[in-house]
Amino acid sequence: QGKLVESGGGSVQAGGSLTLSCRYTRGFNCMGWFRQAPGKEHEGVGTLTSGGTTDYEDSVKGRFTISMDNAKNLLYLQMNSLKPEDTAMYYCVADLRLRACPLAPLYDFWGQGTQVTVSS
Repeated sequence: QGKLVESGGGSVQAGGSLTLSCRYTRGFNCMGWFRQAPGKEHEGVGTLTSGGTTDYEDSVKGRFTISMDNAKNLLYLQMNSLKPEDTAMYYCVADLRLRACPLAPLYDFWGQGTQVTVSS
């Protein structure tokens, strides 16, 4: 089993930055971040394979960066140049079985979420 706990959400003006953190309790094949805006489906933001390969949703490429500190058991999502359309609940996700780490909501483990609100 595994547990994911996010932190770091908050409110920021457009153009600002936030860093989300996810504390995990064990290693996974795939980890990543999803988000869900009110009235919308879960959307994959970015993923990280156990080999260190990242993938990002097109709208966040060049603005968001996923990284990991294995010594601290922390996964990060650095978000720069934030836009109002980035407003959503952000979830840390992980999976033991997936190999390709897709940007689809197929992950077995989800955190409780942390809210990000970007004002114009």
